[in-house]
Amino acid sequence: MGVSPSAARPLPHDLDGTLAALADPHRRRVVDLLSRGPRAAGELARELDLTPPAMSRHLKTLRHSGLVEESHPTFDARVRIYALRPEPMVHLLRWLEEAERLWSEQLAAFKAHLERDTTSEGEG
Repeated sequence: MGVSPSAARPLPHDLDGTLAALADPHRRRVVDLLSRGPRAAGELARELDLTPPAMSRHLKTLRHSGLVEESHPTFDARVRIYALRPEPMVHLLRWLEEAERLWSEQLAAFKAHLERDTTSEGEG
């Protein structure tokens, strides 16, 4: 039979941060935009119709979670360019694949259990 939920491996700390950061729809939209390429903070704020302070708070959360990295172009150190970091998403994908595998095993075991019960009822 499959692994019980209590026996499942705990979430790594970095995965907790990734999931917490992605819980907000504005931050998910930032990730979507950055998946197409790096962008300036001001451009992201305009695209999401957010004030610069609100965008700054979202970008800070994404930076702390490790989902994005910040750089400054040589022509103007005041400009902040944000780009996605792939590692957190890779870890999230691996965790989701493992969760899917565990659920598939649980559902297969449940199906086999139901089929055994149905077969044994027909014999009685």
